[in-house]
Amino acid sequence: MGRRVRRVRAVTAVLVAWVSLIAGGPAWAGTEEASPLRLEAPASLGPGVTYRGLSLRGSHGPAYGHLLTVDLRDPHVSVDLLHPGAVAERARVSQLADRRGVVAAVNGDFFNITETQHPGVEATGAPVGPAIADGRALKAAVPDSQRFGPAMPRGVTTEDVLGVGTNGVGRLDRLTLEGSLRTPDGELPLNGFNQYALPMDGIGAFTPAWGRASRVRATCGTDTDRGGPCSDNTYELTVRRGRVATVAQRPGRGPIAQGSVVLVGREDGARELRKLSVGDRVTVGQHLRARRRGALSFAVGGFPVLRGGRTASGLDPVTAAVRTAAGLASHGRRLYLLALDGDPAYRSGLTVPELAWTMRAIGAVDAFNLDGGGSTTLVTRGRGGGRPIVRNHPSGGAERPVANGIGVFISP
Repeated sequence: MGRRVRRVRAVTAVLVAWVSLIAGGPAWAGTEEASPLRLEAPASLGPGVTYRGLSLRGSHGPAYGHLLTVDLRDPHVSVDLLHPGAVAERARVSQLADRRGVVAAVNGDFFNITETQHPGVEATGAPVGPAIADGRALKAAVPDSQRFGPAMPRGVTTEDVLGVGTNGVGRLDRLTLEGSLRTPDGELPLNGFNQYALPMDGIGAFTPAWGRASRVRATCGTDTDRGGPCSDNTYELTVRRGRVATVAQRPGRGPIAQGSVVLVGREDGARELRKLSVGDRVTVGQHLRARRRGALSFAVGGFPVLRGGRTASGLDPVTAAVRTAAGLASHGRRLYLLALDGDPAYRSGLTVPELAWTMRAIGAVDAFNLDGGGSTTLVTRGRGGGRPIVRNHPSGGAERPVANGIGVFISP
């Protein structure tokens, strides 16, 4: 009965959008009523993937969007995380798409874009939430207080993800880090995995997937304030082949050798790491545990704005912006990827509740807000191949390098 109700809600939302169009459409009333949603004719990018434009008027002005519809039931279609090759690195969506040969892509998670509150500390470019690419966990979520991006709805954390399972079905889920350090003196909890921020008193693990960026940022901020001071009580050690190889008073930078793990501690975490000496045995283990059943082959961070056809509570109804979103329908077998256009005529964008309404009107039952503003980018590649084309006008005037993206693949 629940599935039938969700299907009816989705169909009703689409019908309401088109009835509004025919009738001339109401003005925005409150935060969720919409003006006409005009969908252009779809263009096929290959088996199971279409592109089309759409337009509507938000409370702050007209908006134009670029929409990908992906049929995950098609055996030739798959979706994966695009990333620059390291967690703490950035690249343009068109570059990421070209390297992987995808047919289409959008930008992904919010990321550590600036460090104005910590002079002298390098912004890592690392994403906020968990990340899984090709079935391999790349990182866990930073603490809620340390995230970048707009206010999240109630009941949501940085651990929330949109992903696709190894069964090919898309879903909203939550990925929690479960990790520990086994030392000669016992077991210690692991509080971070390739994250640009650690909780106070925590210990984080950094693997070669982190990249070359400085690890100092992981010890800055507090459990209530992203801009809080950097800790003056830190410690770092490198574990190689199961033994402590080097130690340092401050987090370092530079590539991490294959087969090595760097452990960074702050406050109580630093005090625990100081008990270890070069040569001591240390075993590091970490795992991202999904709340829902089934392993994920791909996952990207952001936050839900629509669940089961219902708009999340606590969304900001005032601030409008250019935005990127992903949506799911047909019990996770259909994926929508939407990027608003940043051309000056449309730059006012949509509020987050308006974005949720738009995704529901398109047909999504669940929807997920991704990074927006100057990061919003959607690219496609023609059926004949060639380089990816940026379909939207980035609001900053040019493509912004981003932490990751969602790539759509079509296999022969």
